[in-house]
Amino acid sequence: MSTPRIMVIDDEKIVVDVTKMHLQREGFAVETFLSAAPALERLDETPFDVVVTDLKMKGIDGMEVLRSIKEKHPDVRVIMITAFAHLNTAMEAFRGDVHDFFPKPFKVKDLIASIHRALKCAPQQG
Repeated sequence: MSTPRIMVIDDEKIVVDVTKMHLQREGFAVETFLSAAPALERLDETPFDVVVTDLKMKGIDGMEVLRSIKEKHPDVRVIMITAFAHLNTAMEAFRGDVHDFFPKPFKVKDLIASIHRALKCAPQQG
């Protein structure tokens, strides 16, 4: 099996940097983005197994990211993170087929465990 490819989208640089460091240490190939538009363009060019996205971002928000991914890349698992965790938002995300949902601050070990679960249930790419 090839190295799992993980995309992280968050408008907070510290979140993407710390998350990337931990995920790379876990053996994943990781690309990070501070906004959704270039991330979605990259996803159209290169397959990813899991996308970790913030919910609240300027421009394209996490729910739009989720809808776009599920429309164009239905096999990609999406994990949502947010500092604005409300039950209604979580329910909307799960209705949109989000794999998992974490309020910030999240524990990196929980995110890593969720990514491993997502990879087990995802069809293998390429």
